[in-house]
Amino acid sequence: MKTRVLSGLIMLPLLIIIILRGWVLFAGCFALSLLAVYEFFRGFKELDIKPSYPIAVGSTILLYLMGMLCFVGTSFSTSMFSSAFVFMLWAFITVFACLLYLFKIEERKLEDAMVTLVGIFYVVFFCYHLALLGMDEFLGLTVWLVVITAFGTDICAYFAGVTMGKHKLCPVISPKKTWEGAIGGILGSMILCLIFGLIFMKHAIVICLIVGFLGSIISMFGDLTASIFKRKMGIKDYGNLIPGHGGILDRFDSILFTAPLVYYVVNILSTIGVTGAWN
Repeated sequence: MKTRVLSGLIMLPLLIIIILRGWVLFAGCFALSLLAVYEFFRGFKELDIKPSYPIAVGSTILLYLMGMLCFVGTSFSTSMFSSAFVFMLWAFITVFACLLYLFKIEERKLEDAMVTLVGIFYVVFFCYHLALLGMDEFLGLTVWLVVITAFGTDICAYFAGVTMGKHKLCPVISPKKTWEGAIGGILGSMILCLIFGLIFMKHAIVICLIVGFLGSIISMFGDLTASIFKRKMGIKDYGNLIPGHGGILDRFDSILFTAPLVYYVVNILSTIGVTGAWN
């Protein structure tokens, strides 16, 4: 009980950050990325792989600084720093830096640069989509769909698996997960997103249901991907920052997948005319 209470107290500031959205969430995602990518890199220690945390920090700072220029709205930022330009430039600089990391050929292996690059895109870039949603004037509320699909799927899948689970989903990757749990997670996510839509996004119920369905599936892929990494690393958790839950990355691994999914789905649906009451 003490551990659960302490975990809840640690998670409370994160909930407040999501409620405030905007620049607060933007800064929160920045800090979360730095902590999570550190945990990710540390997991490779036992495999004698040495990714570059300084490159990851520099890449993260660059991405968020460029993002700030996009959101400032000045003539300079709107003319030179369009979203497409920002991400293309950032991706080029990041890949270039990771390749330069190999130039000390006597000290470093190909895996060092590859893991550095994977960590930056998997953790930092995926997490950045949550910041993008929080900064969007029209899509701000959809940040909650990210949280609902990620955590709602996890909770509903757990209870469905415990009560009805018989058929293993991916026994080699995650022995405790079952098909019954997965179905329960999807249905639970859709129901929770529907309830949220009925209360806060009445004109976007269909979008909430689509996100609840697709987000739940991608959330489970995110959880399984994290399990694959940890199995290959030979570790149980990425860290111990959150008592009973492991590290930051252990708690937010599914959000790394659901945030991009929600961002692209709602933007695509908005582009083709399926609009809703986002705020």
